[in-house]
Amino acid sequence: MKILKNKTVACLAAACAISMQMASAQEVVMRIDDMGAFHSVNKACIDAYQNGIATSVEVLVVGPWFPEAVKMLKENPGLDAGVHLAITSEWENIKWRPLTDCPTLVDENGYFFPMLGPNPAYPGQSVFENMEKFDIAQIEKEFRAQIELALKHIPQLSHISGHMFSSCFNEQVTELTSRLAKEYDLALIDRMDASTKYNYSPINYAGAKATSQEKIESMAKALEQTKAGERYLFIDHPAYNDCEMESVMHIGYEDVAVDRQGVLDMLKSEKVRKVIDEKGIRLISIRQLTGK
Repeated sequence: MKILKNKTVACLAAACAISMQMASAQEVVMRIDDMGAFHSVNKACIDAYQNGIATSVEVLVVGPWFPEAVKMLKENPGLDAGVHLAITSEWENIKWRPLTDCPTLVDENGYFFPMLGPNPAYPGQSVFENMEKFDIAQIEKEFRAQIELALKHIPQLSHISGHMFSSCFNEQVTELTSRLAKEYDLALIDRMDASTKYNYSPINYAGAKATSQEKIESMAKALEQTKAGERYLFIDHPAYNDCEMESVMHIGYEDVAVDRQGVLDMLKSEKVRKVIDEKGIRLISIRQLTGK
């Protein structure tokens, strides 16, 4: 009887120690963006989840590869997902349009403007430069359509984010997305106050990031600097360096395929994983971060 009691006490003590260790561990969200934009991105996002450290993915429902993204997410129900609200379409060789009739949000060809703010390489082609026809009602209609399409097809949807800051670029839009998040019971993650609300700090590469190896070294260094008991959110965009992504560019960002292959390489890196294991970092999703 005494032996059983001692074993019970030992087990309880061990369980308590493990619980305390988990409570004090660093927690890091590894968020990846733009699923639905390209076939290459879709594949890379699932690869980064299945074979790497990605925990949450943002989905562009206006992207041409959204139907494939839906199929892949249903095959991977553990991958937390967010609707990536979009009112811009930045790439030169591929464009996307709104889901609704919103003439104040599109250019003369019916596509979203490429940029949110003014860019000298694309004069007159930003949302900000066309604010004289700004209509918050049309933005609400479009955002509702994007959220509802995502909810219809993605069972694991937990949050809202904004592509190129589309969810919070002025006071009216910030109020709108806050209201929509509450109405649809989704967390709103891309806001200046989100880090305070959900108690996390942004984390980025701690050094050069031009090549795959530089990304790996800089991410390992950044994770080494995380502190026990703190929570962090990382964001980047994986894809493959393939013929599809070689065609993707805009002026000022021409090495997209190489850059985004580097992101995928980092997310699958053994060196980065080793740092996570050695420091006892707990990888969590945005759903876990926000409690949604």
